[in-house]
Amino acid sequence: MLQLSFLIHADKKPPEITKQPVSVTVFAVEDFSMSCGASGSPPPIFRWTKDGEEFDPGTDPELKVSESVDSFSFSTLSNSMDTLKQYQGKYVCYASNELGTAMSKEAVLKTDGEGKQKTITHRAEQGNSFVLQCDPPQSSMEPIIHWMDMRLRHIQLDKRVVVGKDGSLYFAHLTLEDNRNDYTCNVQYLATRTIFAKEPITLIVNPSNSVVRNRRPAMMRPTGSSSVYHALRDDTIELECIVNGLPTPEIKWLKKNGELPESRAKREMFDRRLQLINITESDSGEYQCIAQNSQGKVTHTYMLTVEASPYWKRVPESQIYAPGENVRLDCEAKGTPTPVMSWTINGTACNSLTATDKEPRRSVTGNTSLILKDVIFGDTAIYQCQASNKHGTILTNTYVYVIELPPQILTEDRKLYQVTEGQSVQMDCETFGSPKPKVMDRETSSLLADPRVNLLTSGELQIFDVTHDDKGFYTCSVQNHNLSISSELQVFNKTVIVTPPKDLKVQPGNTAVFTCVEFHDIGLDDPIIQWRKNKKKLFESPNRKHYRRRSHTHTHTHTHTHTHTQFFCHFKRYLVFPSDRPDPPSLLQISDPVQRAVTLSWTPGDNHNSLVQEYVVEFEDQRFREKGWEELQRVKGNQEHALLSLWPYMSYRFRVIAINEVGKSNPSKPSEIHNTPAEAPDNNPEDVRSESSDPNNLVIAWEVCPKIDYRNFNGPEFKYKVQWRRVLGSGPKWHESNTTAPPLIVNDVGDFSAFEIKVQAINEVGEGPEPDPVIGYSGEDVPLEAPMDVGIELINSTTIKVSWAAVDRETVRGHLMGYKVLYGSHFFSTMIEETGPNDEKKVISNLRPYSHYELAITVFNKKGEGPRSEPMDFETQEGEPGPPTSLILDSPSETNMTLHWTPPAHPNGILIGYLLQYQRITENDDSPMQVEKLDDPTVTHFTLTNLDRHSEYQFYVRGRTNAGDGEPIKMRGATTLDGGITLLYDQYDTLGCLCYLNIICFEYITETPKDVSISVGENLVNVKSRLISFCPPPMFFFSLKEVTEVQQSIVTQGWFISVVSVIVLLVLIMLIFCFIKRSKGGKYSVKDKEDGPMDSEARPMKDETFGEYSDLEEKQTASQPSLCEDNKMCSEDTLNFNGSSVLTTEVNMDESLVSQISRPSVGPEGFHSLPDNSPLNPAANGVPNSVNILN
Repeated sequence: MLQLSFLIHADKKPPEITKQPVSVTVFAVEDFSMSCGASGSPPPIFRWTKDGEEFDPGTDPELKVSESVDSFSFSTLSNSMDTLKQYQGKYVCYASNELGTAMSKEAVLKTDGEGKQKTITHRAEQGNSFVLQCDPPQSSMEPIIHWMDMRLRHIQLDKRVVVGKDGSLYFAHLTLEDNRNDYTCNVQYLATRTIFAKEPITLIVNPSNSVVRNRRPAMMRPTGSSSVYHALRDDTIELECIVNGLPTPEIKWLKKNGELPESRAKREMFDRRLQLINITESDSGEYQCIAQNSQGKVTHTYMLTVEASPYWKRVPESQIYAPGENVRLDCEAKGTPTPVMSWTINGTACNSLTATDKEPRRSVTGNTSLILKDVIFGDTAIYQCQASNKHGTILTNTYVYVIELPPQILTEDRKLYQVTEGQSVQMDCETFGSPKPKVMDRETSSLLADPRVNLLTSGELQIFDVTHDDKGFYTCSVQNHNLSISSELQVFNKTVIVTPPKDLKVQPGNTAVFTCVEFHDIGLDDPIIQWRKNKKKLFESPNRKHYRRRSHTHTHTHTHTHTHTQFFCHFKRYLVFPSDRPDPPSLLQISDPVQRAVTLSWTPGDNHNSLVQEYVVEFEDQRFREKGWEELQRVKGNQEHALLSLWPYMSYRFRVIAINEVGKSNPSKPSEIHNTPAEAPDNNPEDVRSESSDPNNLVIAWEVCPKIDYRNFNGPEFKYKVQWRRVLGSGPKWHESNTTAPPLIVNDVGDFSAFEIKVQAINEVGEGPEPDPVIGYSGEDVPLEAPMDVGIELINSTTIKVSWAAVDRETVRGHLMGYKVLYGSHFFSTMIEETGPNDEKKVISNLRPYSHYELAITVFNKKGEGPRSEPMDFETQEGEPGPPTSLILDSPSETNMTLHWTPPAHPNGILIGYLLQYQRITENDDSPMQVEKLDDPTVTHFTLTNLDRHSEYQFYVRGRTNAGDGEPIKMRGATTLDGGITLLYDQYDTLGCLCYLNIICFEYITETPKDVSISVGENLVNVKSRLISFCPPPMFFFSLKEVTEVQQSIVTQGWFISVVSVIVLLVLIMLIFCFIKRSKGGKYSVKDKEDGPMDSEARPMKDETFGEYSDLEEKQTASQPSLCEDNKMCSEDTLNFNGSSVLTTEVNMDESLVSQISRPSVGPEGFHSLPDNSPLNPAANGVPNSVNILN
């Protein structure tokens, strides 16, 4: 109604605020500005109030006024901040014309009065908590706080060092690394694009004279055990929990009697803040922050109450009224606490409306509704409804237009409505006028008693469940005026199926004919018949060649063996006239062009008995016709025009498509071309940054937003203006360059220099919004200098503390990532330990005692490492030795045990002797430990006497240095009954070992001690399980085969041995005889035969020497090298004692084998291949021959 009236009275329009004044805090004179915008016809006149009093900026010589048809703004001419203090206050803008006055929201203007700041120095003790105050200026704008150093590098934040919501820097505990003289608080206000840099603060951390003590957590912000918070609905609130303590406490958040809304709960600042987003009244309650470290915990409780600033539940609508009408303006707002409602007329405070207003025609009911009785032309005005509580104020403007207009009926005359019985119909009668016309239907008086009939207040007549009695003519007339229209209602019979199809039984291969007879009203077109088979449209079947339709019959040919196939017949349309897609709209017209909008109107086409649901407006850009037609806007089907928002610098053609329930119409004919003027860009690119990687250049990059496509260029010659300047040292001058795409590379700018950079979208018309500068750095290079004053402090035999002086940050030429400590020696690979950027010492552990090392330190950044410091040599202190390499047990008698060992592989110092310990194994483990201390480091064996032959013992051998006794090598064993050879193998694995002249190898063992046999060369040795002991290296694998019963073999029978001996003797005699005969008859000279080698088979043997060594054999044995000489397994490198327990067995070998392996050589040269200190050398060790064989 209002929109229609404005179309009729387009020459006049009440004022409407289009741009609200904004609250601002002024930090510089150029920030002082207050503006307001409004529309209206005639153009509105602007006026201002300050703190409720009239304020005329035009009469103030210190102010500059800028006024246009639809805006008014003022700013200062002064260059001094002191003169701006007089302008602090609350401002309201009013826009008035002859139709009324519109009123803006309240805007607050403040000025910053901070003077010159003093340099501050703080002193604190290591381990204590501390706070560096920032104290940002008071402002209506939310500041962003950055703590940085003088080189504009951010102070490193972590759980120990955080920034509070008040801007202060909180230290949970101080360390010596916190010593700085350039803590600078930078306060940024985005709205005014202002950054304040406070004076640098010096913090001196004194080293503690005693050990820094750990402390339990304590609250720093907020203080105490609880605090109360009030927040507004739909806002975001942050609960803060900053604590001190040593070590740094961990923070946990929870809600009492509920759970945190995880989808809307966000933890910030290393869990020191809990942020709740879009809060509601259900978020009210108690929240807890629990801070805990190893010394205890502290809990703070937050009582949160969620309230609401005023928000509208119902606002009055602007309307046109006729003189004498009663007007009711309903205005309802909600909030917590409940807002106070008030009314004003044309924004004038003196005309405030209350329940006791002196004007009897005006009244306020329920503090929400304004009632105007018997309005007159003088009541035409803009009425303001205002709702206020402690959290804010909201205001709405409502236009009441009192005018007298003759009534009109907008619905066309003699409109025809056609329905079938049982349907519903709504016959229109739309009117317009002031006062609002009252309609009546001449036929409705008798129909209103029928519950099927309903007369709407808008004039429409509704009839439900239409019957044939309802057909006829209906007349709509305006009461008390000679205005009327008539409409005709036609009612048709329903379409019904008279004869439905019947079930059929047919033979496969025959034809089935289904008949379906329908009856429809003569006024309707013939219906469309639809057949279905098993609920599926029949003629969508892939076997459609088997079906054909003839009038009301359906023929199914070539039936198959299908059973119980169902066919359905129904009629697709029952309407009087079949509906169809609408015709396209026509007569497209463009009107009311403004800066970025235009009104497009059209004439609807025939809807073909189906109401148009909506219209789709499409456009084609004539400069980029290859993109085709694109959808621009959709409007409701009852509208015939659309207000279209357009892009600048485009050439438009429009077309319209109508849509009803049947489908879309064809597109209308295109409109004429409409060109929009070019403008400056609206947006700048995002994510401006530096991507510099090479030294001496600055690479400026940005993200080209998807919304900055050709349509947002807004004009020709679109490009980017890139600006940069050094943060320090180059003054305010900006360097700039234009480019069409990122990135922009600036050369010869130095290594790792800080720059302010901006990227702005521009075109031929102008520039986009002023962008905010960001900080970027030129490319890094490797550091120039090495750390100095490197010192090494020996803590113990395996740990050192390395210290150094911090490098000059200027020489790093990049972001300092930290330091690397490199150490190693000729015997160990180089190891690297990394530290943080602020570290100046490092403790290095796990070094090898009594070793020589070389150490250097280098600094590194993202580009790489700098030069290394001068290498420093150091030697670790002497430490306790490692365990001896191997241990061998030998039992020369049933009460003695000889221990043989090899020195430790890692003596970790100078050996001064050994410590032997042994203990008899008992059930209660109460046997005393026996100790033998040896002060000779060259001794590698020792015999223990007077042992119990019925007991097992645990033996320990430790090396000794001046640093102490080392770790032991352990062995469990017992004496043997008759000396003999000791066989050792692993009782848990399938592998074992036998120390038998270092040449015998086997490979299987049973876990349970049983009689087993061992293959030694070609001899079979019976073995019985006896002891538990260790297998010393060198070790060889062997195979033990289980023997269930040891029986005397035939080869051990005396008669068999005699027979074999005789046969062997006869064979030898025959061979000797043949050899003599051959010698006498050969072709070789006697000299050649004497010089030739003697055949081993022709060697003379005597019966009495069978099974013994001959003199020749002894000499040859003495001259031959040891079997172990070329065997790598006998070398010292194979002495890798594994320390696992093994099962020792006694080997009872037959007499011939024992005689071969146990008989000593005639002279000492028989063992010349063994080292002097070998346990196998009888001269060196002086132990029985059985020990030599064992080893």
